[in-house]
Amino acid sequence: MSRRIQQRRSRIHGNGVFAAVALAEGERLVEYKGLHRTHAEADDLYGDSLGSGHTFLFTLNDEYLLDANVDGNVARWINHSCAPNCQAVLVEHAKGDKRRDRVFIEALRAIAPGEELTYNYGIRLSIPHTAKLKKQWACRCGAWECSGTMLQPKG
Repeated sequence: MSRRIQQRRSRIHGNGVFAAVALAEGERLVEYKGLHRTHAEADDLYGDSLGSGHTFLFTLNDEYLLDANVDGNVARWINHSCAPNCQAVLVEHAKGDKRRDRVFIEALRAIAPGEELTYNYGIRLSIPHTAKLKKQWACRCGAWECSGTMLQPKG
């Protein structure tokens, strides 16, 4: 793991990732790693557990996602926030090979040593956002503008 960031317990949820040194706006901090799976493979493996509101799956494109439960790295511990200091940036493969698309976490602004890294997970579900579903995907970021859920508004 980079000496610029470190994993430790988070006030937001479970584990988190924190700046060990000052990080600059726009700085690429870490690549989100995991086993490439098709959406069908992930549904077969995790379909019944996705309602838990806890997952290490990162959608790459319409064919693949990254499963950080397998071959994942520290990026899987970066928590969601409604007022994030980082963003996930998708880098598509130059020759269009969707299996080789990559995701990086970059700083949206300067980040002080000791500050927890967060990004908006951007979770979009096609099913109705019931009270039960919102509770399952509850946000614990504590930001004054917190929506209370990691689910993004339908639009």
